[in-house]
Formats: sequence, structure tokens, C-alpha cells
Amino acid sequence: MTSLRLGTRGSALALWQANHVAALLRPVIDPRPVELVRIDTHGDRDQASALSAMGGFGVFTKAIQQALLDRVADAAVHSLKDLPTIPVDGVELVATPERAPNGDAFISTKHTRFDDLPPGATIGTSSLRRRAQLLNHRPDLKLVELRGNVDTRLRKLEEQGLDGIVLAEAGLVRLGLAHRITEILDPEWMLPAVGQGAIGLECRTADGTTREILEAINHRETWSRVRAERAMLWTLGGGCLVPIGATSRIENGVLTVRGAVLSEDGRRRIVATHRGAPDASLAVGQELAAMLKDEGADELLASL
Repeated sequence: MTSLRLGTRGSALALWQANHVAALLRPVIDPRPVELVRIDTHGDRDQASALSAMGGFGVFTKAIQQALLDRVADAAVHSLKDLPTIPVDGVELVATPERAPNGDAFISTKHTRFDDLPPGATIGTSSLRRRAQLLNHRPDLKLVELRGNVDTRLRKLEEQGLDGIVLAEAGLVRLGLAHRITEILDPEWMLPAVGQGAIGLECRTADGTTREILEAINHRETWSRVRAERAMLWTLGGGCLVPIGATSRIENGVLTVRGAVLSEDGRRRIVATHRGAPDASLAVGQELAAMLKDEGADELLASL
């Protein structure tokens, strides 16, 4: 009996996500088994370089997409925030299971709240988006590069004597580490990454059988929200390595998306909000990007 092969990174968080997807899929394809195929990515091999200096988009996703094209895997499981919006010929994003909490978590062993940080406090993060928003909110902070998996970053918090670090809430919750969270940062000023907290499932464009299987576990509300967020990002011409954030929600049949674009030093910040029908999520995201451009986002992004 041929298994359904899921391509995934080999980190603890990536394997949690892949096993979660496998558990959702088993009732759909039973008795056909699900197999995990671990793929080594450029971002996993290079744990020293800053993400912004690693040669462009897709450092955590290209190798898995290539495994699809090479027929080493049938479907790819990604942290959606790592998946570029630039299309890859022959591969397509087709489904997203229900989204986890998508906030940014402040973690500290020295302070009980972010607002308790003293002037000049040292914060660790590897994300340009987080760096820009931290500096916009607190220009006095000293920010240091922090790479590695979740456990490594938590260890560096104490080994380097940092005042705090910022990690994705979803990863901590999924790994049973929610107790380490000191505070979820206010999304009014710390907007999450596009797609943060969501898992993206890709398959080969021509593989209609696998597409149908993956679509069976698609969560429609999550799908509408992340399509709007990714449409905003694509229209802006940005990627996961630029200071762009987004929040979204669906309430009373209305999709609301809020986006922010910042300069790398956090001194400039452009924010806009747009609403529309969930089934018009692509248009909502594109129109939000146009609003941000009208406020000067193009000029800001060109300066990065």
C-alpha cells in the first residue's frame, strides 16, 4: 500500500506540525498510511548567519518544494510565515488547517512585563519585523541577533544574560512551553508575521488526488484570513524577511485585515485597516496593500 509522504523540516516544531497534519489526514485516507520525509533546508544548516543575510526568500522552504518536484514527497508541510508568496512553478499552496494563536510572546526571567524593561534593556530576536516594531515602540532597546530552534533560543536567554527574547506564541504552545511565556505583546504595536500560527500545505499542481486529500482538512476561516494577509504581502512586494506585519479576523461575516510596514530602524511606520467579504479575501488583501502604498509603503520598502 503506497503511503502519503509529507515533506517536513526536522526541527522539533516542524515535526510537531507534520505529525499534527498526519493525524488530521489519517481518517481521510485510511487505510493508506502517512509517512514523514525529513528534508534538510538551508536555514537549518546555517544556524549562525542572520536570516536577512542568507540569500533571499525560502531558506526554510525551497528544499521541501524541490522534494515535491522530485517526487520524494507528495505534500509539503510548512510554517506558513516562512513560505514566500512568490509562486514556484509546479507547486501550489492548497490548504491550511485551523490556525493556532498567532501572537508574539515576550519571555524573560528578569522582568514580569515588557513595560517593566529598564532603559537600554537587551532583547534577542532574529526577525527584522520584530526588531523594527520593538524599536518603533522602544527606541532605547539594545537588540541582539538570536538564531536557533526554540530550545536553543530559550537557553541563550539565560546563557547570554538577556533581559528578554521574543518568539512566536504558536511554537511555544505547540511544544508544551506556554508556561515560559511572560506576556503576549500587544498586537496594536507588535503585529504578527503574515501567516504566523498557520500551517501551509503544498502539493504538485498537477497532483489532483493529493490536492483533494489536503483540501479535506482545510479550515475555511484560516484559509480566508491567510489568503488576505499573503495577498497584501505579495502586492507590496515584500517577503518574510522584511518589516511587514498583519492581523486578521472574521466576525459577523466580515473579514478585517490590518497591515503595517516599517523602516528597518523602526523610525517610520505605516498602518492601514481594510474590510470585506471572506470569500473575496484576495481582493481585501490587495486593496489593503494599495492603501498602504498610498501612504508611502513603496518608498519605505525601497529603502530597505
